[in-house]
Amino acid sequence: MELADAEAAGSSPEAPAPAESAPAEPGGLPGLVHDQLLPTRSSSSRVIVHVDLDCFYAQVEMISHPELKGKPLGVQQKYLVVTCNYEARELGVKKLMNVRDAKEKCPQLILVNGEDLTRYREMSYKVTELLEEFSPIVERLGFDENFVDLTEMIEKRLQHLQSNELSAVTVSGHVYNNQPVNLHDIMHLRLLVGSQVAAEMREAMHNQLGLTGCAGVASNKLLAKLVSGVFKPNQQTVLLPESCQDLIHSLNHIKEMPGIGYKTAKRLEVLGISTVRELQTFSSKILEKELGISVAQRIQKLSFGEDSSPVMPSGPPQSFSEEDSFKKCSSEVEAKKKMEELLASLLNRVCQDGRRPHTIRLVIRRYSSEKHCSRESRQCPIPSHVIQKLGTAYRMMLPTFRMDVLNLFWKYPERHTMKCALLIF
Repeated sequence: MELADAEAAGSSPEAPAPAESAPAEPGGLPGLVHDQLLPTRSSSSRVIVHVDLDCFYAQVEMISHPELKGKPLGVQQKYLVVTCNYEARELGVKKLMNVRDAKEKCPQLILVNGEDLTRYREMSYKVTELLEEFSPIVERLGFDENFVDLTEMIEKRLQHLQSNELSAVTVSGHVYNNQPVNLHDIMHLRLLVGSQVAAEMREAMHNQLGLTGCAGVASNKLLAKLVSGVFKPNQQTVLLPESCQDLIHSLNHIKEMPGIGYKTAKRLEVLGISTVRELQTFSSKILEKELGISVAQRIQKLSFGEDSSPVMPSGPPQSFSEEDSFKKCSSEVEAKKKMEELLASLLNRVCQDGRRPHTIRLVIRRYSSEKHCSRESRQCPIPSHVIQKLGTAYRMMLPTFRMDVLNLFWKYPERHTMKCALLIF
C-alpha cells in the first residue's frame, strides 16, 4: 500500500493554512511539459473517507475508567508518553514526550501503563467491523486509522434521490478553504453525500463504542488522509477538487506527505527539494535517474495530489506479533523470562484465531540515538507436529517455542540494549 510506508507523515494543521491558489487542476494522470510533471483533469468519481480516532489509547483508558474523563491523562510505554488526551495537551504534554518532561510540564498528569496492547487491539477491530457495516471496502492503517471506500454506496444513494432532493443536499462538517459548493457538479454532490455518510459513521462509533474521531472526505486516499487532520478533535472536513492544490501546498515540508518516507525525504533534500512546489517543478528526468523511474513517478504524482492506490480490505491479520524492550538483556535467565511472557500472549492470540501458523520470526531493533535504526530478523519453520498440537492448551507448547526463539536470539552477536519483536505467521 503506497500510504502505509509513510515513515514521517506529519499531522496536518489544526486549521486550514492560507495558501496561494494554483491554476493546476487536480486529478488524473500527469503530463510532461518542458521536462516537468503537470497535472491534468480527471473525472475521478471515487469517494474515500479517512477515519482517524482521537488520542485512541487514552480514549480506551477513559472508557474503561470513566473517572479519568476530564483529567489530564497520558498513556505510558517504558519511558515515553505515547499518547495523551486533549486535556493533557492543553497543559503542554505532547505525544512521545519523555515521562519526566511530561510530569514537569504537567505535575497533575495521570499516567496509565499502556504496554499491554490487548484492549487497544480489540477496540481497534471493533471500529473496523463497525465501519464495514457501511462499506465492505475498509483498510486498516494501524490501530487508530481506517480508509473506507464509499464510492459504490454513494452512487446508490444518489440514484435514489429525486431531482428536488439533489438540490437540497448539504455538507456535514467543514469544507476545506470554505470552497463554494456547486450542486450541479456531480463530483461535488458525491463528496457532499460522502460527508453525510462520514458523519453517520462517526456518530455510530460514538453511540456504539464511545469513541470520537476525525474524518476526511476526498477523491483518493492521500487527500482524505491529509484533510482529515485539518480540524481536530472530533470533527470532519471534505475536500473539493478545486482546493486540492491549496491543501497540498499547505504542507511545510515534503516529509509531511504520506507516502514519502524518511529515507526518500533525505534523498530529496540532497537534490535541493524540501517543499511540495519544489518537487512539482523538479526535472522528472533527473528525479528518475536519482530515485528510479517507479519511485520518481509515484512521488511526483503524490506532490500533485494524485493517488490511484485502491482501498485494500484488510481481512484477518496475516501475522501476529508481540514486542518489548530487552534492555541489557544478555543472560539466558532474563531472555527466557522475557520470551515466555511474549510467547504466552502471542500463542493465546494465535489459538483464538484458529488458523495454523507455519513460521516464527524474531526481529531485533537496536537502541540508538538516531530516530531510524536498523532492524535484523531471524526466522525458522514451526515443526508440523507442533502445529498439529496447537489448540486451547497453548501453554503446553511454550517450552518448545521458547527453545526455538532462544536459538534465534542467541544467533545475534550483540544482544545489549535492543528491542525485540516476535512474529508468528
